[in-house]
Amino acid sequence: MVFLYDIALHAYALLLQLLAPFVPKAAAWVAGRRGLLAHIRQALAADPAPRVWFHCASLGEFEQGRPLIEAYRQAYPGTKIVLTFFSPSGYEIRKSWPGADYIFYLPLDSRRNARAFLNAVQPRLAVFVKYEFWYHFLAQMRGRGIPSIVVSAIFRPEQVFFKPWGGFFRRILASFAHIFTQNEDSAQLLRGIGIGQVSVAGDTRFDTVAATAATPPRSLPIVEAFVADQAPVLVVGSSWPEDLPALRPLLQRYHQQLRVLVAPHEITEANLQLVEQALPGQVVRYSQAQAATVAQARVLLFDNVGLLSQLYRFGKYAYIGGAFGKGLHNTLEAAAFGLPLFFGPTYSKFQEAVDLVKLRCAFPVQNAAELETAFARLWQDEALRLRLQDTMLDYVHGQAGATTRIMREIMSYKL
Repeated sequence: MVFLYDIALHAYALLLQLLAPFVPKAAAWVAGRRGLLAHIRQALAADPAPRVWFHCASLGEFEQGRPLIEAYRQAYPGTKIVLTFFSPSGYEIRKSWPGADYIFYLPLDSRRNARAFLNAVQPRLAVFVKYEFWYHFLAQMRGRGIPSIVVSAIFRPEQVFFKPWGGFFRRILASFAHIFTQNEDSAQLLRGIGIGQVSVAGDTRFDTVAATAATPPRSLPIVEAFVADQAPVLVVGSSWPEDLPALRPLLQRYHQQLRVLVAPHEITEANLQLVEQALPGQVVRYSQAQAATVAQARVLLFDNVGLLSQLYRFGKYAYIGGAFGKGLHNTLEAAAFGLPLFFGPTYSKFQEAVDLVKLRCAFPVQNAAELETAFARLWQDEALRLRLQDTMLDYVHGQAGATTRIMREIMSYKL
């Protein structure tokens, strides 16, 4: 099985090399691993400080791991933090993040690469965030007595770990010193296959979003001028082209009454133009907006990254993108401000979205008609919207505290 695993990973790497001339993300993945191990050895060779290793697949997992990294930094100020990413969408955005001492791509998982990486990094502890269960890295750490944990993990019965033929993948899970899950269902699934080193800690993202909502806001003069007339604001976060057929009729119907902030998931010229075509003449790009004239538009379109979490404080409603495609994006940033949520039908893999739907604070829709109906109900009933706001804020603050629970376990290790 290890042989098949190695073959699959090398085939994946080869495929990305073939796609690199045509796909920017593939090109970044390949380029980022060129000479990577030599770069890591050189960067760490002259630094004798003890180190801890945090690994995140991409940007979303980084946001889950961030409060734990910051808490670790505070508890162990003398330990250097090595942060790795698998995906360019995480690394390229956070490669200069000051919260870590060293930030690298993760080498492809092979026995040789794992040995070389661990020889260079020599971590006292490894923390994997949510996903990314790499056989050779975990086997090498287990053999060296380096504790490894996974945090904010979530499991579902259909995953390979719980299939009769999933023995190899169950052995990967058994390599962890401890697994912290988001919910009790995940913990029960693990216990059912003999994984006992598990406890329910919750999702560390709740700590992040609660802290963001409580932090004094950044000054955003363009946005403040745009919403100065105090018209209700709809924030469209991480939208994809697949979301626009459902959104377009709503924007067209309410465009005289709403202010709309749109932050596409991918900032490409094609995606920006699709939003502009939904309301011709009503959209202004953030990079081109001026505080004196921005209020003349109805939609402020963000052609940059890094502001979305700050935009929800201006909102009264939020539409979260992705759920008409592969899966829903981050709902918690909006939930932390008490905004009722609307999104497409693909959300079942996201525990917080499932919870918010059960609480009737979030509204999954199948099409434009369902979105208009759900939105109209809250538009016409302000008392209902305020009740949902209170329910959502209670939920977010009630779920916070995962970072503290995980840090208690980490501090029990002799690092």
